[in-house]
Amino acid sequence: MSDQSTVRGVPLAAGTSSVRLRLRMVAKITAFIGGPLFLLGTILHPARDGWGMAKVGQLYGVTHDIQAAGLLLQVVSLASMLALGLRVQARRDLQGWYASLIGTLLWFALIIYDGSHNPVRAHYEPSLVHTTGDVDAGAAFIVFPALLIFPLGYALFAVMLRRHGMTSVALLLSVGSLVYTLGGLFIFTSGPRFALIQIFEVAGAALYALGYILLGNAASDAIEPATTPSTPS
Repeated sequence: MSDQSTVRGVPLAAGTSSVRLRLRMVAKITAFIGGPLFLLGTILHPARDGWGMAKVGQLYGVTHDIQAAGLLLQVVSLASMLALGLRVQARRDLQGWYASLIGTLLWFALIIYDGSHNPVRAHYEPSLVHTTGDVDAGAAFIVFPALLIFPLGYALFAVMLRRHGMTSVALLLSVGSLVYTLGGLFIFTSGPRFALIQIFEVAGAALYALGYILLGNAASDAIEPATTPSTPS
């Protein structure tokens, strides 16, 4: 009878350690790349009004592709850290991880929608771009939940991180996501040409990116749980 503590001749403890090592590496690398990539796309973001958008051609879509790639890497990083059980010591800790994952995925959907819909709208009806007149039921289903849950998700994530002593990461991610979202809200309250939009979005994305870099460090520095060696049956 084969030993249940081995898989294909490899001890389960050794196999688990190898998987966790890879998860830590993936979590760190995707956090290190995902945060700054999102910031890069935000810095390169062109004009947000319809006429300015029409002038830059494909650049508007490209910057959103860069942001979307960064957000997707962040999702991979968060999922890897959750699989590692990083800072998960009670059931309530899971709520913060799930909230950040959902918020990031919703913002990913918003960025994809924005980067694909608005350049087309700018070509035909530039006066409607980034106005309430261009918000239909389909857009509202994506945009409004994302505007609410993205900063709220990271606020809940920050509460969990602070319980485990990661105050700097908590502040950077929660404040960064909130400031960035406020910049986007200015589009509807003050118009797409409002100068503070880019300032708020870049400042928020910078804090947010730094938060991800520190979060990636936390994943790489996580202490592995002690394993009890198995005895042959």
